[in-house]
Amino acid sequence: MPDITLLIDGIDRSIPAGTTGTELFADRRDVVAMRVGSELKDLAAELVADDPVDAVTIGSPDGLSILRHSCAHVLAQAVQQTNPDAKLGIGPPITDGFYYDFDVATPFTPDDLKAFDKAMARIVREGQRFSRRVVTEDEARAELADQPYKLELIGLKGSGADAAAAAEGAGAEVGAGELTIYDNVRRDGSVAWKDLCRGPHLPSTRLIGNGFELTRSAAAYWRGSEKNPQLQRIYGTAWASKDDLRAHLERLAEAERRDHRRLGSELDLFSFPEQIGSGLPVFHPKGGIIRMEMEEYSRRRHVEAGYSFVNTPHITKAQLFKTSGHLDWYADSMYPPMHLDEELDAEGNVRRQGQDYYLKPMNCPMHNLVFAGRGRSYRELPLRLFEFGTVYRYEKSGVVHGMTRARGFTQDDAHIYCTRVQMRDELASLLTFVLELLKDYGLNDFFLELSTKNPEKFVGSDDVWEEATRTLEEVALASGLELQPDPGGAAFYGPKISVQAKDAIGRSWQMSTIQLDFNLPERFDLEYTAADGSRQRPVMIHRALFGSIERFFAVLTEHYAGAFPPWLAPVQVLAVPVAEVFNDYLAAVVATLRGAGVRAELDDGDERFNKKIRNATTQKVPFMLIAGGEDVEAGAVSFRFRDGSQRNGVPIAEAVEIVTDAIAARVQV
Repeated sequence: MPDITLLIDGIDRSIPAGTTGTELFADRRDVVAMRVGSELKDLAAELVADDPVDAVTIGSPDGLSILRHSCAHVLAQAVQQTNPDAKLGIGPPITDGFYYDFDVATPFTPDDLKAFDKAMARIVREGQRFSRRVVTEDEARAELADQPYKLELIGLKGSGADAAAAAEGAGAEVGAGELTIYDNVRRDGSVAWKDLCRGPHLPSTRLIGNGFELTRSAAAYWRGSEKNPQLQRIYGTAWASKDDLRAHLERLAEAERRDHRRLGSELDLFSFPEQIGSGLPVFHPKGGIIRMEMEEYSRRRHVEAGYSFVNTPHITKAQLFKTSGHLDWYADSMYPPMHLDEELDAEGNVRRQGQDYYLKPMNCPMHNLVFAGRGRSYRELPLRLFEFGTVYRYEKSGVVHGMTRARGFTQDDAHIYCTRVQMRDELASLLTFVLELLKDYGLNDFFLELSTKNPEKFVGSDDVWEEATRTLEEVALASGLELQPDPGGAAFYGPKISVQAKDAIGRSWQMSTIQLDFNLPERFDLEYTAADGSRQRPVMIHRALFGSIERFFAVLTEHYAGAFPPWLAPVQVLAVPVAEVFNDYLAAVVATLRGAGVRAELDDGDERFNKKIRNATTQKVPFMLIAGGEDVEAGAVSFRFRDGSQRNGVPIAEAVEIVTDAIAARVQV
């Protein structure tokens, strides 16, 4: 056969025509697939000229995704071995793992998952080969005639790739191009199992190894719609090695230990009373102190940065959200309207028509009314309006998650009105302000995400969107931070930059959002008088720095594992006397600390000294001050720190300085 020349892993090479990926990478056991051009392919595929080829290793992001999708197939095979009547849904890879949906008569139990885990291990050891074959729609229907959900996916394929991609997880099964089925082939050539799938997959189940584990089962609606049947979903995780799996499970355990809902209860910070409703938190005194400090520092920084403070109501007439477009594009996430103000005469006839009122899901329409409240001059711009504004969004009960996904929350919301000339500099300085303020709260590891237009959900012209998107991209790139794309993730009125922050255990959280908007100023007919006397339209920048106070509180709680730095801690110093006789001495120290603005308390209760120390440790108090006979004689105290270390004989004046300096510097101890 004649040779063909390909760019392989960035190097020009000549290989015989008809060479497969398996042959090309035969000496590399870590290669499990290949990227040919922009498409991921099985190693069994033949290579052709022109398209560059890159190896996909099992530990790479693409490799892990393929590993996890292959695990999903092995899970489905194991379930049908045990329960041949189980109907197959979909089984895509997800972040850190995979799932597969099944229609079964009874929900899965933990014992079922253990049995499936063992069956999967047997399939993995057997070393079945994943074999791809192209089928026609009629052939696929004939082969999968007893699988109604697969037949529906084949129908999606027939209606076009866009519809298939829109189905939750369906992109792993069908999509652009041809229909394919993957057979799991035993070493004797017989087919053990098969599934409708786009692929690619690992060459063999043996490459899955022992780095997988089934984690839980849950109910899930077919293709994510409540109108569809409820299926049983099994979740699992899969990694390139057993060591990677152990590390992941330890991260999960650490995340559970840091769960803000758990810590909120243990540290008496906040709660979610059933009498109030799902997703509506209340802050207890200790949590209220932390929230107050968060807000007060933010207020001070905003004043220094030239923001003007406003306040707006929690409720408004429907017309405001019709003007903004929220009732067209956002109504599903809004609470139902309240019909008010209707008046009837004595006979029951309507004398005055009522109106619909809505709880506000956003502050921006009301801020536009503030801007429009009087004539504006170019000399006032940029005008930066800021509000801690409480909003309400009707999140589905299945997605409400503590304070990270709540139904009522307070945004630290700002809207900046500026000229087009000012726009780029304002965005750049705004991004710098956002990052610096987040660093003050202890977050330091950031990357950016650029959310672009959803072609099915937007207002305004394409030209305006292109200008806004290009401007945001240029500002983001100039920051020097990594920029990741988020296609179609923008709000209906404009593109946005999202600041993503990594916490102490490496998880990414979306923090601040900066959205550039040419559309709402148009919809609200906002104008300012330019230097030449003409009336001009301002540019509007939406910015939520924390996202919401509640969500940011939750992130900080998990980031610090409840051990807040002294400036945020609800109790900054707890004084613990070695014996009751030293109570008055430490009470005077506490009074001195309080006089210096420190939140200090004296534990003069009846419990034994060691129990008081354990209590303070459990409550994660930054500074414990201890006093016994030697301390009193020396006019000193002893420090006990969170890690159990101790510093003895510190003069009182120096102790006060140590505490106040740590608070002022916002450092962790």
